[in-house]
Amino acid sequence: MANEDLLLRQMPHSLEGEQAVLGSMLIDEGCVKDVMDKLVPSDFYLRQNREIFETIYTMFTYARPIDGITVCEEMQKAGTYDENTTRSYLAQLMEITPTSANVMEYVAIVRDKALLRGVAQAAGEITVLVQEGIGEAAAILEAAEQKIYAVRRGQSAQDMVPLRIVLPDVLDRLNEMSESESRLPGLSTGLSAVDRKISGLNKSDLILLAARPGMGKTSFALNVALNVAKSEKKTVAMFSLEMSREQLATRLLSSEACVENTRLVTGSLRETDWEKIAAAAGVLNRVDIRIDDNPMLSVADMNAKCRRIDSLGLVVIDYLQLMTSASGGRSGENRQQVVSEMSRMLKVMAKELNVPVICLSQLSRANEKRDDKRPMLSDLRESGAIEQDADIVMFLYRDDYYNEDSEKRNIAECIVAKNRHGETGKVELRWMPEYTTFATLENRYDEDD
Repeated sequence: MANEDLLLRQMPHSLEGEQAVLGSMLIDEGCVKDVMDKLVPSDFYLRQNREIFETIYTMFTYARPIDGITVCEEMQKAGTYDENTTRSYLAQLMEITPTSANVMEYVAIVRDKALLRGVAQAAGEITVLVQEGIGEAAAILEAAEQKIYAVRRGQSAQDMVPLRIVLPDVLDRLNEMSESESRLPGLSTGLSAVDRKISGLNKSDLILLAARPGMGKTSFALNVALNVAKSEKKTVAMFSLEMSREQLATRLLSSEACVENTRLVTGSLRETDWEKIAAAAGVLNRVDIRIDDNPMLSVADMNAKCRRIDSLGLVVIDYLQLMTSASGGRSGENRQQVVSEMSRMLKVMAKELNVPVICLSQLSRANEKRDDKRPMLSDLRESGAIEQDADIVMFLYRDDYYNEDSEKRNIAECIVAKNRHGETGKVELRWMPEYTTFATLENRYDEDD
């Protein structure tokens, strides 16, 4: 009897719910757009129902009329039509569906069962990992968390997706950009010249910001983080492995209030400063920037923390060479291999979270031995895979840092050395050291470099 129960046991699904969703779309084309926003083909357990939904999905993408007859015709073209059952089954779906008014209730049922199946599948895979005993406990825990996170996001960690399923998202994105005034595909950095060069901060991008100490890497990253939190109304996760959260908050306050950072650090404030600080504090209280200043964090730790943030828009890490590896050590026998592993994990994290990740990095002293001290890709410390994994590599350079008589006083160059979205080159920015902030020099944008 126990064996019979095991053979008859099925994964969670609702036949009636799946049929009601499909029937609603067949009798009322107006509800199709609402269903498409909530379900994907893999949410349907029964193969026949999944094939019908895939057909409707494709027809919806190309704005074709949807009803029992047109869907039947499309399935014939696609080769998923069964002469004995398909036509009668489509008619049955329309007949048994009481009303399309409750379609979102049916959708919720189907989605709930799909999530339960995802949990069951992930649990089975996690059990296999534990039983096989391959790898350390920390690595298995990370793999388990990734599988559960994939279920939470409604994604499959391994399934291949047909191009026709991806196209609607691409077309929707193109439509949004064409209607937008900014014409910027990614989040704005707050520096228009930089935005034009790199097309903004795009989802799943790993952006490496590198410079020698004292060039303003942290200040640049804070400027970007504050702009994303203010203008885009997104949550920014900032992991600071060098500066404390109080130091970061002080810099943000200085930048927003336009009060010299040294006066904030020493407490030598004027009466007029307090008004600016109060106004800036009011602005900062309304944005969602979350700071973690634990100096012993690994990429896996950061990934786990970010997964728990619902409205995440940007991740900032300061900085790469201070991060710990998965095994917990900073000083391994092959540091280059360790850093390469972490850079690869950062790229994977950016793709999983589907947000831009800005990672700061130190440069070697090689540039200081050259006459032209502008940094190059070869100056990346323990570069290895960093250059390869990053979608965008930007360097900060200030000539007055090396030359006191420089004509470019308080002018910084943001050098885009690698750019998967467009051309490389540089833009010039105004550096305001007293406020630890950058601003765009609109008329000094270098189109040729």
